[in-house]
Amino acid sequence: MADKVRVGIIGVGQQGERHVRAYRELADVEIVAVADLREDVARRVAQQYDVPLALTDYRQLLARDDIDSVDVIVHNRLHRAITVEALRAGKHVYVEKPMSWSYREAKEMDETARALGRKLHVQLAQLYTPGTRGARRLIEAGHLGTIYYAKSSHYRRRGRPFVDGYGSAAFVDSSTSGGGALIDSGVYTISRMLFLLGNPKVVSVSGSTYQMLTNMYEERRRASGYDVEELATGFARLEGGITFFVEQAWAIHSDNPKADYVYGSGGGLRLDPLSYFTTLGDMEMDGTFDTERADVRWQSCDPTEADRASSARHWIAAQLGRVPLIDTAGLALNTAFISDGVYLSSRRGREVTADEIETAEPDPVRV
Repeated sequence: MADKVRVGIIGVGQQGERHVRAYRELADVEIVAVADLREDVARRVAQQYDVPLALTDYRQLLARDDIDSVDVIVHNRLHRAITVEALRAGKHVYVEKPMSWSYREAKEMDETARALGRKLHVQLAQLYTPGTRGARRLIEAGHLGTIYYAKSSHYRRRGRPFVDGYGSAAFVDSSTSGGGALIDSGVYTISRMLFLLGNPKVVSVSGSTYQMLTNMYEERRRASGYDVEELATGFARLEGGITFFVEQAWAIHSDNPKADYVYGSGGGLRLDPLSYFTTLGDMEMDGTFDTERADVRWQSCDPTEADRASSARHWIAAQLGRVPLIDTAGLALNTAFISDGVYLSSRRGREVTADEIETAEPDPVRV
């Protein structure tokens, strides 16, 4: 078995450069090449991080036999095409979130990887935090009993990409992003909750999307073609009698609830910080866990625990056979299913079933 994974990175803009930095911290990775349409960016990143090869055509990267796996960090609407091409070229693929802009394209990516026996990994950073891993331990140990309800609420006050002064216009243009707050930041909260719940199948979804706030730099609105949602709300019925409520806002006139809860018959959890609520001795009890200290112990006592502490390290460790790969593709696919359900429900003005989500054509404009 090889002692290093040889990697090629497609797309080295702001987020892609973060992937490069993450790999540079790992001893068992060799970055062979980077590719970006902007030659100056590719050359700068290659020079700065001692990468031997800078390319402008990602197909040249895929054709190399000295690359084991590739990272795909491009606009959401390009994820499917490049990922499928890379899988067919014999590469394992790590793709930036969201898996794709639509469930249908994400499903093709997942099915292609499984058919070809290649690994497919999606960047879902919140799965690896000490709080998430601690919550998973409590749930698997049965401390919540039968889980029946979960909710996630996350707001920004005025944090729309580009139109509020950061990031590029591609984030708020549906022709490149495919959606707004729900498939940008909402992907993290939905996928983390599905991870904790055991990734149950979706029965139905009810949701709404909005672009309502009037405080806007008009020149930025016009320049970007801003046509995605700033707020999405959804209510999903899941198998096993579980219901899940999610709301995600780039911009809203509110403080930030920043709350993720899981409720069971025997206890409840809040994440960040990880807290537990139950009744003991006929008394209501609240407790908060020191997950940071626990994580130091976990990693010291179990060498494989460190391979579950970051997305990049987990991806490399799984390719080297040290740990089984978390099914991030399955989680991201189910996340895309819920997201598509929210968009479809908002458009139709009613709850939609799993069959309706499965067969619906994705709407290119989602607000």
